[in-house]
Amino acid sequence: MKKHLALVILLAFVVGMCAAPVWAQFTGTVKGVAKDESGKPIEGATVEISNAENGRKVNLKTNAKGEYFSIGVPPGTYRFSLIKDGKVIDFFDKVPVIAGDERKLDFDLAKDNKAQAGISEEQQKKIAEAQKQNETIKGLNVQLAQARQLEAAGNYDQAIAILQQAAQTDPKQDLIWGSLGQSQLGAKKYPEAMESYQKAIAIKPTSGSYHAGLADAYARSGQTDKAVQEWATAAQNDPPNAGSYYFNEGAVLTNTGKVDEAIAAFDKALQVDPTRADAYYWKGVDLMGKATTKGDKMVAPEGTAEAFNKYLELAPTGEYADPAKQMLATIGAPVETTYGKSKTAPKKKP
Repeated sequence: MKKHLALVILLAFVVGMCAAPVWAQFTGTVKGVAKDESGKPIEGATVEISNAENGRKVNLKTNAKGEYFSIGVPPGTYRFSLIKDGKVIDFFDKVPVIAGDERKLDFDLAKDNKAQAGISEEQQKKIAEAQKQNETIKGLNVQLAQARQLEAAGNYDQAIAILQQAAQTDPKQDLIWGSLGQSQLGAKKYPEAMESYQKAIAIKPTSGSYHAGLADAYARSGQTDKAVQEWATAAQNDPPNAGSYYFNEGAVLTNTGKVDEAIAAFDKALQVDPTRADAYYWKGVDLMGKATTKGDKMVAPEGTAEAFNKYLELAPTGEYADPAKQMLATIGAPVETTYGKSKTAPKKKP
């Protein structure tokens, strides 16, 4: 059960996602004793309890008796590392902590050394390689955190420099390439962003966010057709966020004058998320672009008034509320208090 070698090591740095604390709810307790090769307690060592799935860590100190203890540890699977003078001298991997339960785990270096004597040279080599890579990943996580802080402050060039260094250290991590592409977008370095996102996609082709980032880089550099293709792929790979991808597709098509394609994209966004008010508004704007005149009257295509009124239903005081009402007045359509229930149309200005 002890020292299972993790052959696949994932980069566990997650940005913008953090779970609410559950200390007062269903948590577990951990405790144990640390002893050296002679059986004496190890005082002042650190027991690091880390969850690779969410990055959560708890650091505990051993007392004069070598004991460590903590309550309120969220349920999960953890790695218990015994650290002395900055070095990991023992560890347990894949240790479950169960809500309402007490997990007792003792470090006994005398027993561990005897057990390791039976490990083959090849196994020892793999363990050493895994430990080395864990140290590398720890450093990469620090660099990613620094880059995120710099990017948030608008220091894109500094963030790019850190991420490029991280990519040289371990070019097989898709998260590094994706983060680099994001910083390069912020710095308006679109060709470089395209290259970074393509490298991230080569490692993880099913990521919706990487395809969306590549689409954004294409769109900002005027390559609309490629952008549309990438947003469509992003929507297929990431259905929960497909509404945002289709909306972005509609926006760039609107900006490039491809009205019919833009309307179709906004319709796709609304199929995924019927409450997306801005998609209704911009669909209405594109439909207005197809309006014709009959005498001195503007005749808008079918669905125009419905689109603007749906926007007003969902966002009555939204950013586009006044423009939506003006559009409705222009085509002589009523402003509806509730979608499908009309009230008197505003009087036309002479």
